[in-house]
Amino acid sequence: MSLREIFDLVGFSDYRIGYGEVLISTAGGALGIAAILLISYSVGGNTLSVLIVPSMGASAVLLFAAPHAPFSQPWNVAAGHLLSAVIGVACWRWIPDAAVAAVGSVGLAIGAMYVARCIHPPGGATALAAVTGSDHLHQLGFAYVLQPILLNVVAIMAIAILFNGLFKWRRYPAHLRTKTESAEPEFSGYTPINHEDFVFALSQIDTFVDVTEEDLLKIYQLATRRHEALPRKADTR
Repeated sequence: MSLREIFDLVGFSDYRIGYGEVLISTAGGALGIAAILLISYSVGGNTLSVLIVPSMGASAVLLFAAPHAPFSQPWNVAAGHLLSAVIGVACWRWIPDAAVAAVGSVGLAIGAMYVARCIHPPGGATALAAVTGSDHLHQLGFAYVLQPILLNVVAIMAIAILFNGLFKWRRYPAHLRTKTESAEPEFSGYTPINHEDFVFALSQIDTFVDVTEEDLLKIYQLATRRHEALPRKADTR
């Protein structure tokens, strides 16, 4: 097996991101977590488990490193965390065995997010934290859904909107970016593909694809542009 085949097997990508984008994502993630801590502390919390839940670290990665991914959109972030929080607390209160409650909380959270079309991977950790968290966290009961979860979600999403909005290509939610982009030129020699074509194609895969139809269309247009440019480059030699 070649080195390239090993990389493909483990999912190592050749896709490279510029250092500027890395720095922006790093700064955004740090600001998002700082905002959660500051806002939550100002509300009156003084215990770390009440100020912030670890799953917000995973949300920060999505909101600031992949702000246009479907998993990162506002409905996914808010509904994913809140639904998972409710399920996690319910499992802790109504399932006597802690291990069964932990297993059930994550499984049920995944199912609920699928049904509500709000898959947000950190939601699984939010549900699990409600079961495996500290005694202080357990004492909150369903108030856990409001603080820290809802307060954390509002804080990090506000920073994501403001911070990503400073950069035209990163505007969040993703719909804001697509509205401000100029229309791409049409490409000759290729059959045009529209939004409905992509929706149909994605529905045939029968699994969740973490990319929007707009991004797929953009990829298609960039690919066709490359093939149209190749003959022109060849003619200039």
